[in-house]
Amino acid sequence: MSQNSLALLEKIPHAKVLATGDLILDRYIHGEALRLSPEAPVPVVVVRKKLHTPGGMGNVVMNLSALGAKPLACGLVGADFKAEILKELLADVLDPQSPGLLVDSSRPTTVKTRVIAGIQQVTRLDEESISPISPLLEERYKELIAPSIALAGAISISDYGKGFLTPGILAFLIDKAKSYDIPTIVDPKGTDYGRYRGASLVTPNRQELSVALGRDLTRAQAQVLAEGGLELMRRYEIENILITRSEDGMTLVESDGKITHLPTRARAVFDVSGAGDTVVATMAAAIAIGSGLYEAAFLATLAAGVVVGKVGTASAKPEEIIEFLRISSLKQDLVS
Repeated sequence: MSQNSLALLEKIPHAKVLATGDLILDRYIHGEALRLSPEAPVPVVVVRKKLHTPGGMGNVVMNLSALGAKPLACGLVGADFKAEILKELLADVLDPQSPGLLVDSSRPTTVKTRVIAGIQQVTRLDEESISPISPLLEERYKELIAPSIALAGAISISDYGKGFLTPGILAFLIDKAKSYDIPTIVDPKGTDYGRYRGASLVTPNRQELSVALGRDLTRAQAQVLAEGGLELMRRYEIENILITRSEDGMTLVESDGKITHLPTRARAVFDVSGAGDTVVATMAAAIAIGSGLYEAAFLATLAAGVVVGKVGTASAKPEEIIEFLRISSLKQDLVS
């Protein structure tokens, strides 16, 4: 499996992945909290540094780029300066044939601002509209993205529930991809997985699986989670499901009923934020170059293991994955 992973990493620069879905600007304000405000029982954070990074679908794009791919991408932004920041951040990492961003002047660009004092997040401020986009914008999006679907080896769809991925858009993406025999990988949100009917692979975490099934599985054993995944697959005609279990690894449920539990490879877990995007990006890149689901999932556990060992939203580079794999193999040899 190690050799398979190395071979996949060598081929990923040739992967053509089309990333779409909810695009977010992640804004970080770092500072120090040395006293409480006299106006309210809250800390006063003295700002030392500000940072912007692409979030949501944008983080998938950055993870694909870190792996060596040149992704195609299409997301929704407002007609504001925050959209310009996102365009600038994404400009250097996208394939020249990328379809670009769709602008909705009636809503703001989605922004998540995190205020961090030292290593502690103090608060988060969200700027967003979650109302569904208009039928006119739906049609504009379809026209914008349609030529890129035929170019892709896989399509990654990031659903953060911001109103962009309407049932019409999701059905268009999945059906159009099927007509070209292109796999679709969906990072889901919400209770209605009928929206993802026909998807090649859906990647819920334990909490998302619980919400979809209407019962708490956040502490369930891996086999129980797998049974929940099978239930969703049968109910909504989803081909395969990969359930991410944070520090406990992942569970792959395939269309033929085969269940594989993949343990975590992480040596230390500092921050799981953004790890789901890393998994989606790695799976999409590997599948785009012809990998089987198990081989792709194994590589995704390695990439996620690198990312959760970092603080903040991060990505995994091939050389980091190779070093991580080397150390993990040495550790396994010592145990054996």
